[in-house]
Amino acid sequence: EEDLLNDVCMEVVERWSDSQVVDAKEEKEDEVQAIASMMEKQARIVVKPKEVSQEEKQRKAALLAQYANVTDEEEYPFSALLGGLSQSVVSPYPTPALFRNTNVEDVLNARKLERELLRDEFQKKKEQDKLQREKDKLAKQERKEKEKKRTQKGERKR
Repeated sequence: EEDLLNDVCMEVVERWSDSQVVDAKEEKEDEVQAIASMMEKQARIVVKPKEVSQEEKQRKAALLAQYANVTDEEEYPFSALLGGLSQSVVSPYPTPALFRNTNVEDVLNARKLERELLRDEFQKKKEQDKLQREKDKLAKQERKEKEKKRTQKGERKR
């Protein structure tokens, strides 16, 4: 029976290893098939070219021309928006009509708002401190008066 048992075990192991090889081949074929189908789907997808109007083309060309003509001597390209138009910028449109840089204004407004808030907070704190000093002063006077009355009562009892 031991020989028969060994033979059966060997047969089980062989069949198991054969089935593993077949499964691996099927998995590889499935992967290849999946990749092929993905490639076919991608090949079917057609990208429609974006239609750009003539006005948008001109606007883009103006922007590119503006940045192409900036020299090393000039400051920042947006200085034209802040302090007047630059002489080296050649554009069919005036620069402010293209876009308006509000970053500087936003930062200045934010700082101004922050200063105002801090100023208001300081004023409130100052008023609260003043009220607290007055309360402390009144409390001190009341303590003095109570102490005075207490000492007067003590002197009367003597």
